[in-house]
Amino acid sequence: MMKRLILLAVAVLTLTGTAHAWSWWDNYPPDNENVRLTSTNLPIVWIDVDGEYIDTSERITARMKIIHNGDGNLNYADTVAHPGQHVDYEGFIAIRYRGNSSFTNSDKKPYSFRLLDKPLEEGGVKKKVNILGMGKDNNWALLAPYSDKSMIRDMLAFEISRPWMEYTPEGRYCELFLDGTYYGVYILTEVVSKGKTRINLDDPGETGDELTGGYIMEVNRTDGEVTYTSRYNPLSKNGQRLMNRYINCQYKSPDYEDMTQAQVDYINGRIDQMETALWNYRPTGTATYKEYLDVQNFIDYQIAMELGHNVDGYRLSGKFFKRRDSQDPRFKMVVWDMNLAYGNADYYDAWRTDTWMYQNNDLLNSKGDEQLVPFWWYKLNTDADYIAAFKARWAQYRRSNLRQDRILATVDSLANVLTSYGAESRNSRAWPRWGQYVWPNYYIAEDYTDEVNYLKEWLVERIAWMDEQLGFDPNERLRGDVDGDGSVTIKDLTALIDRILAYDYDLTGDCNLDGSVTVADVTCLVDFILSGNWQE
Repeated sequence: MMKRLILLAVAVLTLTGTAHAWSWWDNYPPDNENVRLTSTNLPIVWIDVDGEYIDTSERITARMKIIHNGDGNLNYADTVAHPGQHVDYEGFIAIRYRGNSSFTNSDKKPYSFRLLDKPLEEGGVKKKVNILGMGKDNNWALLAPYSDKSMIRDMLAFEISRPWMEYTPEGRYCELFLDGTYYGVYILTEVVSKGKTRINLDDPGETGDELTGGYIMEVNRTDGEVTYTSRYNPLSKNGQRLMNRYINCQYKSPDYEDMTQAQVDYINGRIDQMETALWNYRPTGTATYKEYLDVQNFIDYQIAMELGHNVDGYRLSGKFFKRRDSQDPRFKMVVWDMNLAYGNADYYDAWRTDTWMYQNNDLLNSKGDEQLVPFWWYKLNTDADYIAAFKARWAQYRRSNLRQDRILATVDSLANVLTSYGAESRNSRAWPRWGQYVWPNYYIAEDYTDEVNYLKEWLVERIAWMDEQLGFDPNERLRGDVDGDGSVTIKDLTALIDRILAYDYDLTGDCNLDGSVTVADVTCLVDFILSGNWQE
């Protein structure tokens, strides 16, 4: 009976001309359902739900198969004509749609899935599998880059953050078929969760040290299950309280319904202790907040959010975790959800390159947005020690993976993965949108090359502005950097010895700053390399 009513509703909507090109009952197919894939450099993922509707809350059983013949090898969609290909995974999964704005404002929908030993209907339970070399786990996501027409932004943020953060998710581009229809390029990624190959946390206990960890939380909207609401309001750019605005947190691990009252009371109290220490901090006082949060980790997170000028940064998908006190009593952040960053969004001044996003509460509040940047970031940036450490860390980044040539090369490398064997072209045929506004694009590119060039130009401007604000001169040679590659390593020692032997006394080798280049500079450089003092 229900199926007949649905079909009748479809017929009515079609006759009245109000039906959409896609609908919930057919799992939101692409605009062009006839895109063919023969071979690709990306893993191929098939998901089969037998025409069943994929829900946003309840998971349904599906079958999944992944073909991946290894990096540098092609993968073929016709497995009959190309037998013997490597099957990276084949089995059951429990799947649902995921995301907030990435679901509601995107025609191309993202998914969350867990691996099963057998169908849910037969009592299937989770199993852990190493998918595409990302480590054994059972909890995964398929991100659906749509508004990010470059399909690069999330992966770029992961690549930038990984050398510095304790944990950053791994992701792999793939091409997806759902019930035989080509759905385009997706990012099969780890989710921020507990696991030996992810955030390696113990299960929290009931008393003592076991009660103190581990937990994963998220600053987010109130449309989820809010389990912690701060006693302290967000702050304006000038430090004024924004009344009737609140910071809300959800608990991600353990699931809230699985937590005991003792665990809820403990972690609520611990967040409150951190917030109280931050709220009461004054520039002339003692920074007791350092007992509760990992300062270097928070700086690394802030660099990632600010480099991307992420409109969702700090206030949405703000994932953080805590270990047991005996391991590390401090909260730490994790980078996630950067698809609207790097100049992609046209609202809340996100497209700009010349402001700090952590100071954006005045604009957010004036537009009536209820989810503001937590006051944590304002308070941290009133501490002279934090600011000094932030500047030093930025300088480290800029001499390594955030050197302009390196970050632009990273963008080019990611773009090449998507274009070299036609994946981007197939995705654009399935979801044609070049030259069209897709929420919330600031820049409307005419083609893929145009989009990537815009991203790189935006990054150059953003880096230059942050350099100016943070007092970093990219043209200043780092002491001990003889070969000029932005870091001090054994290669600089070799270069210095070669220069001395060749009677080339270029003062870039003057490590001890005595105005000449001698064997004494070799000793100085060895000490630099062994001690790490060159980073200061």
